[in-house]
Amino acid sequence: MVAYKSFILKMIKPIRWHLCGILFIGFLWSLDLSFRPYLIKMMLDRINITAPSDIVASTGWIAGIYIAASLIMSLLYRVSNLIRRNYVPRLKGNITQYMMQHMLKHSYSYYQNNFAGSLANKINDVSYGVPQVVEITMNSFITNLMAIAIAMIVMFTVRPTICFMFVLWIIIFLLGSYYFAKKAHALSDHTSDLRSQLTGKIVDILGNMNVVRLFANRNREEQNIKHWINDNITAERAFDWVLIKMFALQSLSFVVLQALTLAYLIYAREHNWITIGDFALVLTINIYIVDSLWNIGQQFNQFSEQLGKVSQGLRIVFNDHEIKDLPHAPALTAPQGKIQFNDVGFLYQKSSPLFEHLNVVIQAGESVGLVGYSGSGKTTFANLILRLFDVQQGVILIDGQDIKTVEQDSLRAQISLIPQDPTLFHRSLMENIRYGNINATDAEVMNAAKQAYADDFIMSLPEGYQSLVGERGIKLSGGQRQRIAIARAILKNSPILILDEATSALDSVTEGFIQKSILALMQKRTTLVIAHRLSTLLHMDRILVFNEGKIIEEGTHTGLLAQNGFYAKLWQAQIGGLLPTIAVN
Repeated sequence: MVAYKSFILKMIKPIRWHLCGILFIGFLWSLDLSFRPYLIKMMLDRINITAPSDIVASTGWIAGIYIAASLIMSLLYRVSNLIRRNYVPRLKGNITQYMMQHMLKHSYSYYQNNFAGSLANKINDVSYGVPQVVEITMNSFITNLMAIAIAMIVMFTVRPTICFMFVLWIIIFLLGSYYFAKKAHALSDHTSDLRSQLTGKIVDILGNMNVVRLFANRNREEQNIKHWINDNITAERAFDWVLIKMFALQSLSFVVLQALTLAYLIYAREHNWITIGDFALVLTINIYIVDSLWNIGQQFNQFSEQLGKVSQGLRIVFNDHEIKDLPHAPALTAPQGKIQFNDVGFLYQKSSPLFEHLNVVIQAGESVGLVGYSGSGKTTFANLILRLFDVQQGVILIDGQDIKTVEQDSLRAQISLIPQDPTLFHRSLMENIRYGNINATDAEVMNAAKQAYADDFIMSLPEGYQSLVGERGIKLSGGQRQRIAIARAILKNSPILILDEATSALDSVTEGFIQKSILALMQKRTTLVIAHRLSTLLHMDRILVFNEGKIIEEGTHTGLLAQNGFYAKLWQAQIGGLLPTIAVN
């Protein structure tokens, strides 16, 4: 997990000179906070001892400096705005890019355990929260504290007693504010977490709206949303209550300070310890200091809230990667595609072992079917080859190379997967197919679509290959999405091919055409076919029969039938070529 302080420092490093410029302007503003009141003091003191006819000559140049200082500060504010306009979008972009680079390296299980909407909300929280934390730190905290320090020095020159009184009050004020800020930060962290959970749950409901309708559970989901919103309201009220108490005490302390300062100034003037100009200077600076501290106090709200969002987002997004490349891991070279499981043991977290001492060899160019009930291990077998999970025992080799020791990207670049329920990007059909080979030409993309029997339906769409498919491909039917996935795999042209019920969503006529394309695609490739429809395995070189994480039978379709064992019973129990979902005795 990344600490938010080190993360923020890393993100602001590329814009450090911009921030130096902001700090320099803030320093000039801090000087101005005492400089112009000091000019007023000078004018009042001169007016007090100068004849009316000489006032213009005596104070005119001071007034000119006052106006010039006002103009300079106004110009510096515009410069400050230009600097922020330059670095804030850049900072947001750098944060988003950095976080997405980290996110793309998370394992398959990470995305199984987190809402996509919640994760996107965390990234958004951090990318918008860090610039605000930086802005508040620079413009409210550092700048105002510099202004207060300079003001203390000025007041010390007027009357040390006044300075000591202010210093004591500021210490008490800041300690009290820090106490409430710590509580506010913890509550903000909790509130941010609940808000992100709410976003993720809403996205989950919207993504499954058809399920909500079909099961007539609209009222149930309304109650769920109401419950989640109430949790958010309770957390936000607790956060706001801390802030209300903090602001109330701060306001009361301001009144006390003003009363003490004014009483002392009157007493000091009565004893002729200070001039009229000193009186005005201290009172004016007093008002400025109170405004500065009030600004700091008000910004504690925003600062705590944004810091809570940032730290919460970093805590979720920057979890350690579950599956990592070794330092300087080489790329996998798989010109043949031979796959070996040597003494492999694997279990999911907090579950009993699925595979124990599993030994399998799949020769290069061999086509192998995987058969078994749901949960028997066939899909996990394929996922382990893709290194979506790491084995706890033994090794998996591809052409003699341990897949744990090679780059993950290079491993997956050598494997094409056509899943049972493919999902697509909300992009054009051309982009979705080209995802298999981003360097492919339009002609190559269209040729792959034709081989997958997708070209006809694509060309029937108003925008053809430029048609957008909707979120996760929702605008297409299941069969159309599957044909796009097959076209993508054809374009990828990798030496290892995994088909997970690749034709399950197709009608019988289209499946017949697709089977011809798949058989052509399988030529000279190592192919694994996960199937419940056993008729799709008739041409396999070998079939592995899984049961409870073990391979209990293997052979050709004909050979397995001749054995009259488990596979034969499955074949006989099929209705329309589909595997039963219950055990066959």
